[in-house]
Amino acid sequence: MAAAFIPVFSEYLKKQAHQDAKDLANVAFTTLLLLLSVVSILGVLGAPIIVSVLAMGFADDPEKQALTIQLTRMMFPYLIFIGLSALAMGILNSVRSFAAPAFAPVMFNLTIIACAFLIAPRLSNPIYGIAIGVVLGGCAQFLIQLPHLRRANFSLSLRWDLYHPGVKRIGVLIVPTIFGLGITQANLLLNTILASFLAAGSVTFLFYGMRLIHFPLGLVGIALATAILPSLSALTADGAHDELNKRIEFGLRHVFFLMIPATVGLIMLRTPLIHLFFEHGEFTAEATRGTAIAVAFYAIGLWAFGAIRIVVSAFYAMKDTRTPVRVAMLALLCNIVLSLSLMGPLQHGGLALATSIATMLNVSILLVFLVKKIGHLNWPAIAHSLLRTAGASLVVVVICRWVAIHDVWIQNGLWSTKALLLGTGILFSIAGYLGIHMLIRSPELAAMRHAFAQKVIERTNHGP
Repeated sequence: MAAAFIPVFSEYLKKQAHQDAKDLANVAFTTLLLLLSVVSILGVLGAPIIVSVLAMGFADDPEKQALTIQLTRMMFPYLIFIGLSALAMGILNSVRSFAAPAFAPVMFNLTIIACAFLIAPRLSNPIYGIAIGVVLGGCAQFLIQLPHLRRANFSLSLRWDLYHPGVKRIGVLIVPTIFGLGITQANLLLNTILASFLAAGSVTFLFYGMRLIHFPLGLVGIALATAILPSLSALTADGAHDELNKRIEFGLRHVFFLMIPATVGLIMLRTPLIHLFFEHGEFTAEATRGTAIAVAFYAIGLWAFGAIRIVVSAFYAMKDTRTPVRVAMLALLCNIVLSLSLMGPLQHGGLALATSIATMLNVSILLVFLVKKIGHLNWPAIAHSLLRTAGASLVVVVICRWVAIHDVWIQNGLWSTKALLLGTGILFSIAGYLGIHMLIRSPELAAMRHAFAQKVIERTNHGP
């Protein structure tokens, strides 16, 4: 939604009056609310069909299939909130307001965690508490952005105009955008279908594994890509190709700057993280081991999950929707072949690894086409950035390894000790990583500090 909306909305902000941009936002909000409501109603009614297609392996277990249908029905309204949240995120990033959109995914995760502790234990089947958390989390993710929309003079209201020219342009863009940016979701969907034929718990291992991957991806990767898209669209509209190239390079360098240490940390701390947050009740030590395998193989492709957003956004800013779709279809075919080949020897780990490899292939091919389209990228600068990031990440390896080898992770209880150990390790890893970048005067860190300082000055001048 955001990738289709932002280029059109950015152009309205640049070339039309503020009221015209506001009208487009309201018409898009009304249209999206209606469409997602219809889809959610159809999803609730058609849940048995959806589950029979997406989890074919559950057909032999009527109880598991019935539970999955019920959970699907409970969580489908989440689609409405996450769609509206994407629209709000697109508006705020287009007017250079980044804090609320960046924090919104965190609210989603925090709400799920809160429901897991406060609601789930009070229900006859605790899993329903998590389903409630998904819907409430989506709602919180949208609502937290509304005050910031009002400050930007973009309070959303109902305005129906099916023939609005801006909405028509968004509609033309959104279908190929779904295929281009939705390839990761398509790969995860394939994982769910194939995992339903594997050993019991495989679907759960992949789900919880991707939840941990989505935390840094949602907080950093998707937020960075969504934030950079308005500027790419504006530069394309102005014909500033050299500056466009620099902005794409900037986005890639910062994805690597943030995602590579996150990858290292997730791989090294996967067992402590899963043990502390999930290993309670029926989530056993065996489930922790299974989820840890999924996290390790998903984390290999974390940089690609983040970079694909930047690269595809560049194509959409240039109004090229065909290339990402074609490459995405090739990557999906690759994922199918790899999944079928690896699920035998590696079980659910093979499915996670196939998704990572397919995403890395996807972003690599897109980069080749992007260079042909824009002329060049400053590869030496990107390579030097990678070397700096890899070197600084060594401190993350050392500290996280020290945390992971403690015997406390195989002992029962001691939750306060475990939380303190894990939290301390994460904080020292971040401090050490950023400290090394300060010592070597990393331009990526300098750019982030400058952006933060500018935001503070802006807040000081204009108030909260």
